[in-house]
This record gives sequence, C-alpha cells and structure tokens, in this order.
Amino acid sequence: MDIITIRNLKKYYGSGSSQVKALDGVNLAIAQGTFTAIVGASGSGKTTLLNMMGGLDVPTEGEVTIDGVKLSGLREEQRAVFRRKKVGFIFQNYNLVPTLTVEENIFFPLDLDGSRPDEKYLQEITTLLGITGKMQEYPGALSGGQQQRVAIARALMMKPPIILADEPTGNLDSKNGQNVAGLLKMTTELYHRTLVLITHNLELAQLADRVVSMQDGRIIS
Repeated sequence: MDIITIRNLKKYYGSGSSQVKALDGVNLAIAQGTFTAIVGASGSGKTTLLNMMGGLDVPTEGEVTIDGVKLSGLREEQRAVFRRKKVGFIFQNYNLVPTLTVEENIFFPLDLDGSRPDEKYLQEITTLLGITGKMQEYPGALSGGQQQRVAIARALMMKPPIILADEPTGNLDSKNGQNVAGLLKMTTELYHRTLVLITHNLELAQLADRVVSMQDGRIIS
C-alpha cells in the first residue's frame, strides 16, 4: 500500500528566461513502512520534493497525496495540523530550541497539539537513542550526534506514520553520521514508520530499501 503518491509535480520559481524549474513533472509512489533514500547533486530538487511531501510548500502544478489525503484540499492551518499528526521532520541543523531542555524539545510537538506524552514510549525511544541521561540538559551542552538523536526522538514522539529527514547527517563526522543513519533505520523499522531520507552520501543511501536519483528537477532512476 502506498502512503505517499506524487503525480506530475511541478514547482517553478520566477518567469520567462529567469524561470527556475525546481521540480519538473515528478511522479513517485512510496510504499508504507519502507525506507527510501533520495539522492542527487545540489539543486537537483531533492529538498523541494521533501518539502512538498511534508506540506511545507505548495506546488505550481500536480498533486501530493499523503496517507489518502490530497494536500491541495487543505488550507494552510489544516496543513499545519496534518503535518503534526502525520509527518515527523528531521533537519540537517537539528532545529532544536536552545532555551528548552532535551525533554522539553522532545515534547514540543505534543505541546503544540495539546497532547499528553506517552511516558512508556518516551522511555523506549530515548533508551534506544541513548539519550536518557541527557533529558534535563540544554542542546548547547550536547555534541552534534547527540543533538541529532534528540531531533529523531522529537520526530518520533507524535508517532507519525511518515518521517522525512533532510540531510540529517550533513553536519556530523563519518562515524556519527553512520550511527545516526543506522538509528533512523532501526527506529523506523521497529515502529513501522515510513522513512524518506535526502542525502548526498551514497554509502548511507545504500541502507535504504530503495534509492531514487534526481537531476534537474526530475527523477532519473
């Protein structure tokens, strides 16, 4: 069963001779519970495509359907609620709130949604990610690898069916990058999530069930 379906997706910026075709007719289906890596050079359209999947941007043309819901049919406020419940984001720069503790950062999506934390689930994922002893510390006191583990826990906390990760190992050294990628794969398999990972690292991409290559706003393989 496909949880993400993309049909004839186009995203153009500007007009005339200066027009940039960030996405130029992308068609893609991603099955539920799979790990897909999207690779390509800078400017190939990878991040734009990921933003479309997460409802962070709207297309010039085409349709994105997530878990049976067409994003074009949602207003901006509805998309925000949909994102919180359906999609967990992990970014290259972690995007943790520096004035909040690790625990508060992990709970942040729940607070926005007015939901109560599942303490047993929290214990499970923080133990798995090796950050149980860091819960009352602030992001500035953590290493890059530890901060990215907190970001993974935050993305998982709402129990979304989809995890979208944009270059999550880009700011990490090779060893930490491999560890974080392995943890991402393990947690999504354990909790039956669908993972879409953007990466320049072809070695990390080989951890995926499927590798999608992009060039000039199109899927080439």
